[in-house]
Amino acid sequence: MFKFFKKKEIIPICFGNTICAMADGEMIDITTVSDQIFAKKIMGDSIAFIFKGPNISICAPCSGKLTVLYPTGHAFGITMNNGVEILIHIGIDTVNARGKGFQILNKKQGDMVKVGEEIVKVNFELLRQKYDMSTILIITNSNGKRINFLPLSIVSKGDKVADLT
Repeated sequence: MFKFFKKKEIIPICFGNTICAMADGEMIDITTVSDQIFAKKIMGDSIAFIFKGPNISICAPCSGKLTVLYPTGHAFGITMNNGVEILIHIGIDTVNARGKGFQILNKKQGDMVKVGEEIVKVNFELLRQKYDMSTILIITNSNGKRINFLPLSIVSKGDKVADLT
């Protein structure tokens, strides 16, 4: 009836040299994840997230070119306009799910994406039965930028989680 009194959802958006949360969840220490390749930051400086819901859309943490999109949906990479390369890996060993529980959302490798755009819908409820669903954000190429992750916290989609200087 009085729709103009309804509270409108506002999703904070990051710009430029910032990286945002891909969904609502909790930032956790990368050294606590069960895969040592990620825990020891072998692929690059990283942070991990725990997402609680049954079905979650994982969004672009930054704007740029979708340079990697695995057909299984378990991982994707974005190259920012400043040359920084980011890889999002959803779950540990989820490549073995062979795409079950992942749905790529109208995106293809080579597309330009904006921060907050949905990339992959994930059935966390199904995948949690077999996999550690820690979601890893890896800076695979900092392009000379210094990565400043914010303190570990509860985050909402679009919240800033890192600055690049």
